[in-house]
Amino acid sequence: MTTRQLYAKPTEPGWEVPATGAARFGWEYEDGRERLLALYQKGKDKQWDANKRLDWDLEVDPDDPLGVPDENLTVYGTRYWDLMTDADKRELRRHFASWQFSQFLHGEQGALVCASRIVESVPDVDAKFYSATQAMDEARHVEIYSRFLHDKIGLLYPINDNLRALLGDTLRDSRWDMPYLGMQVLIEGLALAAFGMLRDTTDKPLPKQILTYVMQDEARHVAFGRLALRDYYRQLTDAELREREEFVIEGCYLMRDRLRGEEVLTNFGIPAAEAGELSERSQFLQVFRKLLFSRIVPCVKDIGLWGERLQQAYVDMGVFELGDASLDLLMAQDEELAEQLDAERFRAEEAARTAEVARTIAEGEAGEAEE
Repeated sequence: MTTRQLYAKPTEPGWEVPATGAARFGWEYEDGRERLLALYQKGKDKQWDANKRLDWDLEVDPDDPLGVPDENLTVYGTRYWDLMTDADKRELRRHFASWQFSQFLHGEQGALVCASRIVESVPDVDAKFYSATQAMDEARHVEIYSRFLHDKIGLLYPINDNLRALLGDTLRDSRWDMPYLGMQVLIEGLALAAFGMLRDTTDKPLPKQILTYVMQDEARHVAFGRLALRDYYRQLTDAELREREEFVIEGCYLMRDRLRGEEVLTNFGIPAAEAGELSERSQFLQVFRKLLFSRIVPCVKDIGLWGERLQQAYVDMGVFELGDASLDLLMAQDEELAEQLDAERFRAEEAARTAEVARTIAEGEAGEAEE
């Protein structure tokens, strides 16, 4: 069965975004930014194999893949929820999980393309080095989310229109820093927050493993964007900075509106206009939206984009105060959680090996006694 047969709605076979901008070569191979080269080394050291690090034998209930509370579903407590049978609610949970992980999947493919574009267009060789490791990370993430959707849920959703619009804007811009700004700061920052909220609420082992390990990679990617853009934006004029702030404002509104999940509701027969109203009234979604900007706002401020209009946009979104959050602390926590999960896995594997050795010894002793 092809992927297109698993989509909940018909989708086009592919999407072409015309390439713009120049491919840039640099002939300085010795000089490089120390922190960026250290991040490149870390990117090499932290490569991993999804077939070995993740336990794909773990069972996943396709009717409840993520184990999140019903209260998190947009229609919970509405007349539509009250009319649903238990079978309907199971199918709704499956569709919401599929929609969420499908957007993760499409976003990761976007990140793969953007990382490749950065390798091509960024002028500094040290940035090309790190972007190459990120491209490998993003390929792995596409592999992981695709496998989870195909093997464990058996259902996919097409790319959300707002995510597609931001990806298109990012890739069509000829300026070499825009894939950094659109992907590393906005899309990756939002994804990190979404992954983190789901990682901390799901009670299902395999999704928790996936999200925890992917977040360990993504934290490096956001750090890369911060380092490269902070250096570059110090050199720009006020007018150039304002242009980028306008891009951030538009992108943040697009990403905020991406998260409504109306495609799922309309798939269950709810009219589009009413689906939008239900999404806007959802208390969970309101909290979710705000927390999703916990990685973006401090990063934008850190790289030097903090003009009056941008600040006002964040006030209007109710996320302005997030500008004082510590990105370094959040990323350290992401790293620590992945290491804890590895330690738990190693302890379990060691205990299993110890038990196997003990059984072998016991069987050998029993055999000798019989003789």
